[in-house]
Amino acid sequence: MDEYQFQEADAEFIAERIEEYKSDLRERLLNFSVEVIRFLSSVPYKREYDVLKYQLSKSATSIGANYEESQSTTFKEFIQKLRITLREANESKYWLNIIDRLNLGDKNKRKLLMKESQEISLIIGSIVSKADRKAKNAK
Repeated sequence: MDEYQFQEADAEFIAERIEEYKSDLRERLLNFSVEVIRFLSSVPYKREYDVLKYQLSKSATSIGANYEESQSTTFKEFIQKLRITLREANESKYWLNIIDRLNLGDKNKRKLLMKESQEISLIIGSIVSKADRKAKNAK
């Protein structure tokens, strides 16, 4: 047997790990959305801050929503939804950076969210790159 061929049990194990990873990412994106909303309650009320709070809540919650939509689409639509997911993740980083520069809200929570938004962008960016390569190779 070729050392690079998977046995059926190996394939099942790999499929289970992939499903776990998807589930973990879904949970991570959901948690990010919830934590952003919780964090925003620590940002003081001031009319000038309304746009920051609104835009961050929209972009942060859109990350998970678009990722969820990507899971039940064609491959072409999957890539498109993931690109939107990546844009929303990058937008969330932008709003968090503005909030950070203004030193608004709970500092520890803000720093954690900034780190998490960076990691999410890297993860989604990696998935998009791999999907793009797969699409290119399929042509």
